[in-house]
Amino acid sequence: MAYLLPHLDSGWAVDQAILNEEERVVVIRFGHDWDPTCMEMDEVLMQISETVQNFAVVYCVDITQVPDFSTMYELYDPCTVMFFFRNKHIMIDLGTGNNNKINWALTNHQELIDIIETVYKGARKGRGLVVSPKDYSTKYRY
Repeated sequence: MAYLLPHLDSGWAVDQAILNEEERVVVIRFGHDWDPTCMEMDEVLMQISETVQNFAVVYCVDITQVPDFSTMYELYDPCTVMFFFRNKHIMIDLGTGNNNKINWALTNHQELIDIIETVYKGARKGRGLVVSPKDYSTKYRY
């Protein structure tokens, strides 16, 4: 379903998307369109993009086509979702220890909407790190 989401196919396009959006959170999915994890995430992103369009804009970036950000953002996972607001990377504490990004496929639509909304509200207040509404640490799984 990645073909339904806007793609950024150069480092310049990614920079411009982040720089030019003043009022909304820029949600960027870094990964490959053919990767099963990315396909799951793209499906959810595509379905919520209309719901969150007032406070977020969603883009996809193929890390093979645009390798510029791979080392800068440590994009070693098959699928990575990052948040930017007013040219600033917004970190999110998910309880996983990695506050820079979401590196798994979230399949629950409402959870992702809540995360994007939390990022938006925190970023509007000038916070560079926001706390996720749900704790994704593994301590509750055992």
